[in-house]
Amino acid sequence: MKTTCYAMILLLTSLALPLTAAADSQPAQPATAQANAAVLQQLDFTDRQAFEAARRGFIAAPPDDPLLNPDGSIAWNMGAYAFLAEEAPDTVNPSLWRQAQLNSIHGLFKVTEGIYQIRGMDLANMTVIEGQTGLIIIDPLLSPTTAKAALDLYLEHRPGKPVVAVIYTHSHVDHFAGVRGIVSDEDIQQQRVRIYAPEGFMEHAVSENVIAGNAMTRRAMYMYGTDLPASATGHVDNGLGKALSHGALTLIPPTDIITANGTEMIDGVEVEFHLAQGSEAPAEMMMYFPAARVLNTAEVTSHQLHNIYTLRGAEVRDASRWSRYIDEVLDKYGPRTDILMAQHHWPVWSQEDARHFLAVQRDLYKFIHDQSVRLMNQGYRADEIAERIRLPDSLASQWITRDYYGTLRHNARAIYQKYLGWYDANPANLNPLPMREAARKAMEYMGGIEQVISRAQQDFERGEYRWVASVMSQAVFAHPDNQAARELNAAALEQLGYQAESGPWRNVYLAGAMELRNGTEQQAGGAIATDLLQALDTGMFFDVLGVRLNGPRAEGKRMVLNWQFTDTQEQFRLNLQNATLTWLPERRAPEADASITMTRATLNAILTQQNSFPAAIKSGDIRIEGNPQVFLELLSLMDSFTPDFALIEPITE
Repeated sequence: MKTTCYAMILLLTSLALPLTAAADSQPAQPATAQANAAVLQQLDFTDRQAFEAARRGFIAAPPDDPLLNPDGSIAWNMGAYAFLAEEAPDTVNPSLWRQAQLNSIHGLFKVTEGIYQIRGMDLANMTVIEGQTGLIIIDPLLSPTTAKAALDLYLEHRPGKPVVAVIYTHSHVDHFAGVRGIVSDEDIQQQRVRIYAPEGFMEHAVSENVIAGNAMTRRAMYMYGTDLPASATGHVDNGLGKALSHGALTLIPPTDIITANGTEMIDGVEVEFHLAQGSEAPAEMMMYFPAARVLNTAEVTSHQLHNIYTLRGAEVRDASRWSRYIDEVLDKYGPRTDILMAQHHWPVWSQEDARHFLAVQRDLYKFIHDQSVRLMNQGYRADEIAERIRLPDSLASQWITRDYYGTLRHNARAIYQKYLGWYDANPANLNPLPMREAARKAMEYMGGIEQVISRAQQDFERGEYRWVASVMSQAVFAHPDNQAARELNAAALEQLGYQAESGPWRNVYLAGAMELRNGTEQQAGGAIATDLLQALDTGMFFDVLGVRLNGPRAEGKRMVLNWQFTDTQEQFRLNLQNATLTWLPERRAPEADASITMTRATLNAILTQQNSFPAAIKSGDIRIEGNPQVFLELLSLMDSFTPDFALIEPITE
């Protein structure tokens, strides 16, 4: 049990921020330079209102020096992006460059009397509400180091009040995992701080990445460009924010759960909560502050098109429901909202602009949903829908609908996936050959690898990068060691990255190009964050065992184990049969091969590599009645995962 099952935990605790210029990068090809130059003509870059809005209320910025974690590693380094002060080069889509510049405006900002934000010190924003006796913190960022630095920056310029409340707007880690940078267990135990969260927060905060966590981790490395250096040929922005901070993830469970729309008085501040369950996150809520006439939409709205489907992998989000939540707050709070803010990006500063912003965001998600379904019902497949769908000019002309994070193309595919799944109903696609075998046949049909590379090179010179990337991917799968195929594949991906308006699309393309040229860096499994582990339902541990069970090696084996956790008073029956692991709570099988007694604390220590099953058995922390060899045999049937498997070439058998 030496690897984590949490994608974002591993990603954010073991990967460093991009720092230096990209190695082996090639310049923009003429077709890329022309495509990016055309963007300057398609959009109104003379419109500087967003820059004025992003700078409004600025008080102070932190030092440009890298922010360090207690172990000396770099937690945050906005200074690495100083190159964004220049004009957009040919290697970056000018629209993404503009968003990257906006996300570089960072520091402490006054929103209105008693409400402040710290922006650009992590992927998300920290909002500070000044109460009667202390501070109400909305979303304490991703890591304790950035959270503490953000609060320290605020306290340098405002009266020194203690934190008396924290609000987690939703269940994504960049909005809660820095909490121990500003709050301690003693604060909770002494009832000095209360923590508010939407219903379902704890379940979803720890469960989204449990089962498929290792795969999500690997894919997230591409999506967020965690290995890409910060440069005009590397990482420039994530669209939603500049980058991910690097450090420990923490979680203090909420003391107060918001289960319905309604009003709470928090340290003398009236807060109207509006739930948005199953929108951008499974558990999410927005907030309205009547005294200040400020609406906080959490991450339900942002200055861009968000992800209906995220490239790291997750369940498709409900775009229709998402739109409806925005419509609800537009209807309820629009007439009395003078300022709209969110937990990413910058505020909207007038009632008229706020209502317009909400209406555009509402219609953006509903349009993508309805028009994708319309085309789907006309028989178009996902790839065809992605090619045909176009936003109306009234939406496409708005900066707040651009593809900086999600994209129209991959979100439209997501709508198809939500309703119809992966199968496009073409019988040829029901049981096709695996990609590697199909690629070998394709190379053979095309006249062999050398001829394919020669023709693809000609297409590359004509700027047909999408096709070259596709056919060269087949070449690499058929002949992984062919360096010419790898380089041409990388070159095509790189040009696609340079043209991408989406930060994640750019990251994905450039990460793929980098690995084609340099290989995949070996990754070790990471330790599960202690706070999230403690919040993990014990039953999920058995679900994890189930997906780690090596079915072929377990074939023909039969065993029944009873588990008892003495400190939590839990007991489970675990059954291995038909190469499948199943479990039931509150059960004890009289015919069990062995009964395992331990504490949940012991299990936590094993999962975090502070202990091991054999060592715990030897020390007496685990007691086994019956046949101990059955228990050890079960453990021997478990696979270990590391987030370094191949993505752009076949997996080595």
